[in-house]
Amino acid sequence: MQQISVSPVFVGRGTEITALADALRRAGSGSPQTVLIGGEAGVGKTRLLEEFLDRAGHGGGVVTTLGSCLEVGAEGLPFAPLAGALRRLHRALGTELEAAAAGSEGHLARLLPEFGEADGEPNDEYGRARLFEHTARLFERLGAERTLVLAIEDLHWSDRSTRELFAYLVRTLHRARVLLIATYRTDDLHRRHPLRPFLAELERLRTVQRLELERFGRGEVAAQLAGILGTAAPDRQLVDRIHRRSEGNPFFVEELATAFQDGCGAGLTDSLRDILLVRVESLDEQTQRVVRIAAEGGSHVEHALLAAVLEDLMADEEEMIAALRTAVGANILRPDSDGEGYRFRHALVREAVSDDLLPGERHRINRKFALAVEAEPYLVPSDALPARLANYWYHAHDPSRALPTALDAARAARRRNAFAEQLRMLERALELWDMVSEDVLAHTLRPYDWAETYPPGSCDLNAEDENCGRIQLIDVLAEAVVAARRSGDRERGLSLARRALKLVDETVDPLRAAWFRINRARMLGHLRRSGDDEEITHAHRLVEHLPPSAVQAEVFALGAGVAMIKHPGPEHIELAARAIRIAHEVGAHAVELHARMTLGGLRYDIEGDAEAAVAELTAAVDASRRLNAPDVLLRGINNLASMLRGLGRAEEAMALAREGLEYADGNGLLRNIGTILTGNLVEALTDLGRVGEAAEVLAACELSSMTATHAEFLDRMGGELALLEGDLTTAVALLTQARAANRVGQLQHSVPISRLAARIAALNGRPLEARSELLAALADDQRLGDEADLYPLLAEAAGVEADTRGLPEAAAGRAEVLARIAATAARLTPKAPLHHGWARLVEAELARAEGADTPEQWAAAVAVLRPVCLPHPLALALLRAGEAEVRAGRREAAAELLREARELAGIRGDRPLVTEIAGLADRAGLALGAGARPAVEPAAAPSSGESFGLTPRERDVLRLLARGWTNRQIAEELYISPKTASVHVSNILGKLTVAGRGEAAALAHRLRLFPDDLAPAAG
Repeated sequence: MQQISVSPVFVGRGTEITALADALRRAGSGSPQTVLIGGEAGVGKTRLLEEFLDRAGHGGGVVTTLGSCLEVGAEGLPFAPLAGALRRLHRALGTELEAAAAGSEGHLARLLPEFGEADGEPNDEYGRARLFEHTARLFERLGAERTLVLAIEDLHWSDRSTRELFAYLVRTLHRARVLLIATYRTDDLHRRHPLRPFLAELERLRTVQRLELERFGRGEVAAQLAGILGTAAPDRQLVDRIHRRSEGNPFFVEELATAFQDGCGAGLTDSLRDILLVRVESLDEQTQRVVRIAAEGGSHVEHALLAAVLEDLMADEEEMIAALRTAVGANILRPDSDGEGYRFRHALVREAVSDDLLPGERHRINRKFALAVEAEPYLVPSDALPARLANYWYHAHDPSRALPTALDAARAARRRNAFAEQLRMLERALELWDMVSEDVLAHTLRPYDWAETYPPGSCDLNAEDENCGRIQLIDVLAEAVVAARRSGDRERGLSLARRALKLVDETVDPLRAAWFRINRARMLGHLRRSGDDEEITHAHRLVEHLPPSAVQAEVFALGAGVAMIKHPGPEHIELAARAIRIAHEVGAHAVELHARMTLGGLRYDIEGDAEAAVAELTAAVDASRRLNAPDVLLRGINNLASMLRGLGRAEEAMALAREGLEYADGNGLLRNIGTILTGNLVEALTDLGRVGEAAEVLAACELSSMTATHAEFLDRMGGELALLEGDLTTAVALLTQARAANRVGQLQHSVPISRLAARIAALNGRPLEARSELLAALADDQRLGDEADLYPLLAEAAGVEADTRGLPEAAAGRAEVLARIAATAARLTPKAPLHHGWARLVEAELARAEGADTPEQWAAAVAVLRPVCLPHPLALALLRAGEAEVRAGRREAAAELLREARELAGIRGDRPLVTEIAGLADRAGLALGAGARPAVEPAAAPSSGESFGLTPRERDVLRLLARGWTNRQIAEELYISPKTASVHVSNILGKLTVAGRGEAAALAHRLRLFPDDLAPAAG
């Protein structure tokens, strides 16, 4: 009677199957879903997945595919599960898959060679993003007419590139009919396992569901045993014993049940390894030998490769087939679903068998695999060949063969933009380097095809001498630094660069020393740590007097670029120009264009020549298009859009940002630079008054979960949009996030963030807090060229001081603050009509803060701002002009100005400003009904406190409280007791939802609840 250890009956898991079926239904309706299935080894993840895929595949209108992560994948074989899944789809769909891949074959060939030759695009950090984009589009097309289920097993063994591509699909597939499933072992996730943060990030997405498989209860173990033993009612004592020993782990149940059937249950230990090995050791010696050799082949081993390795150990192929059949019949091995090889039924079995090998035995087996693959490379898929060969030689403990194959695997990983796996292989090469003799190094290592401007050695890499220019240890370190930087492991990159600098003699090889220095500077900058300036200065000193080279140009360009972001000076214009001349001379075209873009920014900041700066940037952008350098082009588009927006040319900035986003999307770079381009687009749309569209763009960006780089930009813009809606709670939360993300305090972000914080504080009735924000923003020495950011901050800060002119607690220090605002404004140089308009607003607000503003001042600001054609700050200028006309007694002119102001503020969706306009009109008794209505209505239009529900007596108390009177003074003035006055004050604080008397007074002044009280009364 044939024994089985796997129950033919699917046991339990009803909740999980239902959850998967529901996810499949939602995916089928066009809402992509992701289900993560976790559980300890042997808990039944694979069985659940197989059951579900079988049911889904028979449901009609659904195609399923499966890929598995291999242990070898964690050691340098990138994208293995995706390649396997695509290979299955290729066999199942054939021409349909090829049609879906049309136009992307060159990119997708990096995942699956069956698509043809890989394209000739550079293998840089942006190539990986392009690969991801094209993969997502393939699945979107496949999911257009039917539901696609993509399942990946054993995600805990996944390489970093696979994880990043899987996450990209989760976040990007918004409308495709796709269900993504992944399984992973929870007991393998130690505290520092890379999958832990990965899962935590995915769980935040609303389309991701996480299922944790629990161990079986006694009833489920009984049902499982009934299926295995073929009996309706297994012996109770046996059920109890196996349930106790297995602790409900289905795999343990299977193993114990098989041991019971074999009559060897008494000899079992509590160790899983022992349980597994008992089954293997029960096989005949020939089959055990096949299983031991297969274990070293990996989780999956091809039949032809196994046959080649076993050739001299078996009498003939029939003997090998018989042994394999025995192993399959014993459920140690199972045929791969592709029918081309074998896979261990459970990875724990393979691990136990491999661990049980003697060291010499393991080395010998791996050597056989390596020799077989070298002799006949077609025995393994071409995409897996470099990593498989590298791993076999590594585990064979043959450093002289392991080192060059590790470097080959690193090359292959880089060509596939799998930089994390490239780094892993390069680090293995570094580990092996000292184990290999100089003679072997000289004859086995070929020059590495360097990706960047890393300087060559002492002789020409193209020299006829085959040993000339061969790869050195310092070269491996250099490429590892680049791989670390591109893969995002900048901490490791810093460490590698530090190690390399210890090997480089700066007096002998200053170019290489400078190269490592500037790479350290880049990584320190990305990590937002100090020290990048020092590294650049050191590199500059090393190359200053050397002949022209790409490295020298890059040092000068980076120095100018970093200075542009921080505190540029006139000397940096010459530095950027020098970088341009050198780069042009040596043919470093990308470096030349980067330097030209930097020069454009410096001309704007230092020389104040906006037109020349725009022309320089525009020319660099056009040249980047001709060079076909996507990363350089997108940097130029981003910088130019930002500059144009700062000049008030929001329409042009919007068009450029859209172009950049479209280009980034088409070239797979959306996740690299999409965040800042989105921020530029949202900012330009907001300037134009298209806040609804801006909110949609921002929401789409957040949904796609782009890179966290420049998160402070998007958080701040989210806060701006929330503030326009009058949602102060959300605005405060996003302000906090923006500040946390901008921990380095770059001025291009910190000044607008301070402006947002000051506006929030003012709207919350906290003028002193708004003042503190202003002073903190001005405490740092402001760099030149900040007019677009500083003028609005100064104008609005002066407006807060003007609004609280009658507030006693704001009197102290007011004069100093107003003087500071005036001095800062005087230092700025307007470069565009928008800047001139803001400058007039600053002057008028300063005068209003002293009670000395005139209608003519506001009219001058309005006249300058009208041609700019932006709703804001024109609406603000019109409001203040209308207020001045009210005080002058010209009611009709005031009504006309306020009507226009309300219309512009409404178009922009500025609820607080609409509220302020409505409040002023109400207090002045002006009807604004004629003309266009605003797009938004005021959130509230306070009139003497009525909208807050204040009683007449509470309004009287608030009027005196706003003058700074004490409870006793209020009581004496109103002929009430101090206790009654205190009760009224408490009620007022509650109705105004403020924390104290000062905030209540500030709110009353800001809202002009008592406009006749322009100065504090004596008390």
